[in-house]
Amino acid sequence: MASEFPNDTPGAAPPPPPPPGLPPAGHSMIDRVKRIVMSPRTEWPAIEAEPMTLNSIMIGWVLPLAAIGPIAGLIRNILFPLTLFGVSFRPSLAGAVVQAALAIGLTMLGVWVWSLVLDALAPNFKGTKNPIAALKLVAFSATAAWLCGIFQLTWATAPLAILGLYSAYLFWVGVPVTMKVPDDQRPVYVVVAVVVGIVVNLVVGAVAAALAGMMFAMTPGASLTTPGGAISVGGATIDTGKLEAQAAAIKASTEKMQASLAGKSDGVKAVDPAALQNLLPASIAGWNRTSIESQGAGAAGINGSNAKAQFQAGDQSFSLSITDMGALGNIATLGGAVNASSSKQTATGYEKTEMQGGNMVSERWDNQSRSGSYSVMVASRFAVEAEGSAPSIDVLKNAVGAISLGQIQALAK
Repeated sequence: MASEFPNDTPGAAPPPPPPPGLPPAGHSMIDRVKRIVMSPRTEWPAIEAEPMTLNSIMIGWVLPLAAIGPIAGLIRNILFPLTLFGVSFRPSLAGAVVQAALAIGLTMLGVWVWSLVLDALAPNFKGTKNPIAALKLVAFSATAAWLCGIFQLTWATAPLAILGLYSAYLFWVGVPVTMKVPDDQRPVYVVVAVVVGIVVNLVVGAVAAALAGMMFAMTPGASLTTPGGAISVGGATIDTGKLEAQAAAIKASTEKMQASLAGKSDGVKAVDPAALQNLLPASIAGWNRTSIESQGAGAAGINGSNAKAQFQAGDQSFSLSITDMGALGNIATLGGAVNASSSKQTATGYEKTEMQGGNMVSERWDNQSRSGSYSVMVASRFAVEAEGSAPSIDVLKNAVGAISLGQIQALAK
């Protein structure tokens, strides 16, 4: 009698096990998505126990899910261009594809960097260091947010992407299972993790222009100079002659950050908020200072401080602030290590980022609303920014210029 099962014959070799990171036979990726979303308390232990590798998580899980939003946005931008005041804004196909691919790549980079920091943080909250477990925590908890990327398919449904905040709950449930953080330490660990995640996303976004040049130099519209020159794509440039030195700087910065967060070095202590507040000008020509405040916070070796003043003239106002990211300034070095520049023109204004004197400078201005921002990253740690409404961008530049960047630089020593 023939066996009911193909491999159930004497001497037959058993079927090979599934690759690490993939669900067992009979359980598709869709099944796991359903389980982590619908019953995370029972699925997290299964994920924690399953052997996985960095590649299997990044390629088998992160890549397909992280691609949902960018691909949906690409389709929307091509088929349903944004129309304002009777003018339609439709990107070129090549530009839209590059933008989507860059978004996917940056998401994967952010997942990896964030997991490194969470892994280094765990012992400070009585948790267990485990880089694969940290990567699982980031990758699988983000499932809901990535699924909600499908709402980017049309402009009407785009606001529904906020439902992806359910990922915060998945993260909350997964922390004690993956990182072994006890319940009494979990709230603070989660808060610090969220702050780190925000900073990582900001920094990854800051180096987007440079990565675009490196990854998409051969796309239509791209140009590459001779060795030692620069790659340029859509306004983004990177000096190819300095890539090796930049890579070493990024590696050194990441190692320093991890050592600091793990308590293996003295780390970086944020400047007292009062000291930052003293650097804010009491007045700016033609503008009255209406308020001033400062604050600081810290947990498990991660600390920061901020001072901000509000200025007003008539019906226009802007804020002028100084922020010290403390130990997280080591992450900011990832942006400063890449000599990136980018520019973008809109129907009513512009945005641009460039390196000036070793500091990253960003400015954004809209002529229609007469508002924007101007910021300078000093010593890869302090952010000085003026943001709000004003007669011109020059007012915001002058406001930042009223603060002594030399004094701020000295505070980093």
